[in-house]
Amino acid sequence: MAGAREDFSQGKVSRHILRLGVPMMLAELVHVLYNIVDRMFIGHMAEGSTLALTGLGICFPLITLIGAFANLCSTGGATLMTIARGEGEKEKAERILESSFTLLLLIGGVLTILMYMTAPVTLSWLGGDEETLPPALSYFRIYVAGTIPVLIALGMNPFINAMGYPRVGMMTVILGAAMNILLDYLLIYPGRMGIRGAALATVISQIVSAVWAMGFLLGKKRTFRIRRLRLDRKLLAGVLKLGATGFTFKVTNSITQAIVNIMLKSWGGTASTLYVGAMSLINSLREIMSLPNNGIVSGGQSVMSYNYGAKLYRRVSESIRFILFSGLLMNAAMWAAIMLIPGPLIRIFTSDEALVAKTIACARIYFAAFPFMALQQVGQSTFVALNYPKYALFFSMLRKILLVTPLTLILPGIGLGVEGVFWAEMISQLVGASCCFITMYRVIWREMRKA
Repeated sequence: MAGAREDFSQGKVSRHILRLGVPMMLAELVHVLYNIVDRMFIGHMAEGSTLALTGLGICFPLITLIGAFANLCSTGGATLMTIARGEGEKEKAERILESSFTLLLLIGGVLTILMYMTAPVTLSWLGGDEETLPPALSYFRIYVAGTIPVLIALGMNPFINAMGYPRVGMMTVILGAAMNILLDYLLIYPGRMGIRGAALATVISQIVSAVWAMGFLLGKKRTFRIRRLRLDRKLLAGVLKLGATGFTFKVTNSITQAIVNIMLKSWGGTASTLYVGAMSLINSLREIMSLPNNGIVSGGQSVMSYNYGAKLYRRVSESIRFILFSGLLMNAAMWAAIMLIPGPLIRIFTSDEALVAKTIACARIYFAAFPFMALQQVGQSTFVALNYPKYALFFSMLRKILLVTPLTLILPGIGLGVEGVFWAEMISQLVGASCCFITMYRVIWREMRKA
């Protein structure tokens, strides 16, 4: 059974993608709860909810940065391990797994120390002031103390999924999320810990997830498992080169979030706190809207990598086609929901009607071109799955660094005011996603279809 589960070269491509993708989609949904449940409980606190929510928004760039280092190890490591599996090189696949895990531990230790010590200065740079810095600092210093389990939970789960065990990967997330929801309520309300309780709940829940993931990866019955800590320099070079794609995407997203917060504070005037809070809620909505397609794309990426290693190029082409059309369909449905009924979705996170109204207006601009993100996702995932690091890295940078950041800085000053910050994202989705997909078609898909 294990061998059949781990072999993606036989049977229908769509069935493999759905078998991997649906549990990944559910896991993604639950993972989103790690972030949005904190915001939901904080947004409904009796006192200071809007201020606390804004403080949490200030932490987002640094939280995203921590996630970027998980991507650095998992994006390249899981993909190259899967290609090695397709080539039949078991020992190489296992060395990639062990080297990626060891690197993750080293990075986690360094990040914990640096981010804890520099938190006051860094959060001030990101827009924290005398009102919003205290709640931001209260949350982040507890969160950063759990950096290593956070990195293990985020960084090792893609390896479990890539091996063909998406249900185990789903449980990694579900266990932690269930703990997070329970502890959020207990610590924020009866425990009266406020935003500090939300951070502590997240850290404890990530420890639970990390323990579950490691229990699987250390298991003696696994075909591929972690036997010891080691750094294979030759293999790590490839892991880091391809992993730079996921890392750059997260880092550029972190930089963009920081610039967005600064511009909202600068151009928002007396309503700047509301605008930062609105962007915090839009980030929550984006996570929810992206998750259906994220699961399918992740499943498709594993199937593509395996068949590429096995030189079954027609099956690679079938995978690309499936994730493209399913992605367009799901993103269009999410877009329709946010355009037609944004109010009920936003009220999940806050009962402040002024914040709800501001978020509705801004969200309709921000998500206007959201269906095009399916093109970005299929193009980017194909570059990663087939080990095209240069293209993957370029298109990770294009949308956020070369489009969103300059537009965020320019548009408010040419007549759009504070709303220019939200228009910047819409334009980048339209232009960046189209360029990524067209390039992928010309460089890869057109050739695969001829195979």
